[in-house]
Amino acid sequence: MEVKLNSGDALVIIDMQNDFLPGGSLAVPMADTLIPVINRYLKLFHEDGLLIFATRDWHPPDHCSFRQQGGPWPPHCIATTAGAAFHPEIEFPLNTQVISKATTVERDAYSAFTGTQLHALLQELGIRRLFIGGVATEYCVFNTVKDALQHRYATFVLEDAIGAINLKPDDGLRACEEMEHLGATLTQFEAVTA
Repeated sequence: MEVKLNSGDALVIIDMQNDFLPGGSLAVPMADTLIPVINRYLKLFHEDGLLIFATRDWHPPDHCSFRQQGGPWPPHCIATTAGAAFHPEIEFPLNTQVISKATTVERDAYSAFTGTQLHALLQELGIRRLFIGGVATEYCVFNTVKDALQHRYATFVLEDAIGAINLKPDDGLRACEEMEHLGATLTQFEAVTA
């Protein structure tokens, strides 16, 4: 199904940070292979004059999600460190709006909407449809998509621009099925036209 971009659309790229890429402290397998595809989406949206958002984990050093604090994950994306920086090969346009999440010690945030200004910004800017890619499929992508649908945005998951951790082999696949079940549309670059 072809998806034609229009003025109420925005691209949201989730957490393409060094710590989530190969060599990082919480690497998503093969996440580096998403970079060329994400760059194609960034170019398409930018050249069409559409808004682009980049989310990032921006954790304090003693964040509640870290194992030392009883959380499930190794320390990752600690604010201002190299691990928290966006991967240098991702070609974010200069006007990309950065959304930092999980910035306080006591609160985790898989969704880009949790504890951020994202929804207010999107409302203010007249955004009606979101196109979402990045990592990890079954955590931050899934929860962002779920919240986007609850906020009544028409939501497209960029199937060729997401990557899963897959603690269990089919976690990413199951997350995609659930996002579709909730009302998101799975799409790929070839189907999206300016």
